[in-house]
Amino acid sequence: MSTPVIGVLALQGDVREHLIALAAADAVARPVRRPEELAEIDGLVIPGGESTTISKLAELFGMAEPLRERIAAGLPVYGTCAGLIMLAEKILDPRSGQETFGGIDMIVRRNAFGRQNESFEAGVTVAGIKDGPVEGVFIRAPWVESVGAEVEVLAEHDGHIVAVRQGRVLATSFHPELTGDHRIHALFVDMVRAAR
Repeated sequence: MSTPVIGVLALQGDVREHLIALAAADAVARPVRRPEELAEIDGLVIPGGESTTISKLAELFGMAEPLRERIAAGLPVYGTCAGLIMLAEKILDPRSGQETFGGIDMIVRRNAFGRQNESFEAGVTVAGIKDGPVEGVFIRAPWVESVGAEVEVLAEHDGHIVAVRQGRVLATSFHPELTGDHRIHALFVDMVRAAR
């Protein structure tokens, strides 16, 4: 089976770290900035950063509507932190004009775990990930307030949902790309392979 080509939305955030993690998980990884590049990939990672900025830049670069269309058509996508927010159907406290790409029937709360100086690391047991908890880096992290019937909750931390999956769309509140543990990226690469 050929190696899947997975893009990383390169508008803001930990693009380089995701490219490294995807390559370590046996994918061909490349940055994606323009709508025409969406036709060249089998899956996409939406990195963390600032969700309002990602929303504005996606509109500015003409990426927002093509991304919504590709996600709705079944493109496998993985979002971390702000990427999780961008995959939500609804944000509880959106900034003015903030739009999402959708893909997961969930309601999220931005910055739910606190401000920058309250960032932390914690072991997170994720359904489908073997060999113990993954190290989760939570930086101004959101959490999932509620999910629809089709959404699988993969992990919780302190009673809050921090990892979910709906069909071909995966999202985590935390940043596995910052830890050197590539198991969640490997899970996503397997999802992309299964979708081809």
